[in-house]
Amino acid sequence: MSDSWTFLMAGGGTGGHVIPLLAVARELRRRGHRPFFVGTARGIEARLVPAEGFPIEYVEIGGLKGVGAARTLRTLGQLPRGVTRAMGMIREYRPAAVFSMGGYVAGPAMLAAWLRGTPMVLMEPNAIAGLTNRWMGRLAVKALVHFEEAAAQFPRGKTEVAGLPVREEFLVISPKPAGDSFWLLVTGGSRGSHRLNQAARESWPLFRASGFPVRFLHQTGQEEYSELAREFAATGLQGEVVPFIEDMPAAIAAADLVVCRSGAGALAELAAAARPAVLVPFPFAADQHQLRNAEAFVRAGAARLVPDAACTGENLFREVTALAAQPGALERMGRAARELAHPGAAQRAADILEELATRAGLR
Repeated sequence: MSDSWTFLMAGGGTGGHVIPLLAVARELRRRGHRPFFVGTARGIEARLVPAEGFPIEYVEIGGLKGVGAARTLRTLGQLPRGVTRAMGMIREYRPAAVFSMGGYVAGPAMLAAWLRGTPMVLMEPNAIAGLTNRWMGRLAVKALVHFEEAAAQFPRGKTEVAGLPVREEFLVISPKPAGDSFWLLVTGGSRGSHRLNQAARESWPLFRASGFPVRFLHQTGQEEYSELAREFAATGLQGEVVPFIEDMPAAIAAADLVVCRSGAGALAELAAAARPAVLVPFPFAADQHQLRNAEAFVRAGAARLVPDAACTGENLFREVTALAAQPGALERMGRAARELAHPGAAQRAADILEELATRAGLR
């Protein structure tokens, strides 16, 4: 394409927001465009975005959903200043369009874009749309969704099931052949999950006593790592307990089964990799969106769901061994997961942004 455009990428706070934004930004940069990010200095974007070589500007803003009266008032007080700062960025960079993953971090940039008449494209990663995206959906040109269930939460005619962008490494993972050991990946995300850590710890003696040939790779997060690593080493089980997995595509590629939370980013990676999962939704996620995400995977036959309160070592042991004992069960779940993947999600988002930029340029 001969034209080169600037695009504003809005969102942050968590990897679930930042990683898809980076995937789209990389595709835009590959096409010769100039993406820049707006986020907060305390979010994960402050580390990930500069590491990818993209410029980033910061606004000061907090959340509104389920944060209590004092935090809500503080956020409302920050909003006008954040919008003013974002309007200054739009004047300086003159983006052709805004691409937003939603979340409170994106709010000021989206409001500023609306006030300045800059077209917006939203991406909703969850089965239940977030508060910012629900509010801004009426003002956006397009709402790209990952789950079909989310489409009804936006104005008719604005949505497209485009999927959630993931790193290319997940899309080229091959089916896992059966081996002598059953490789089990347990991860509660980069910061870990106390519930999953505790369930895994309780399951270790059960696996040991049963003689089931399991091999663990368990991402604990930094806080509980030392204690869990010592205890795991004493079990005599095969595998490794680590605070953080640097190469998640390789970890998922090696796994026969994954036990994890059900954030949209994790599920998109599982779908791309065609890996079966036992999902334990985080019970305090806004609007129970992790539960709705997990239910969508269960309906498709791609996962089993264990409620957080029922996630014990005994139940974890039972789920893993039962699935392993069913001929073809894991393969069927993996194929069902792959049916939920959208390999061209980043490219489709970039296509839409280019179309918007071209139309704006012709006006």
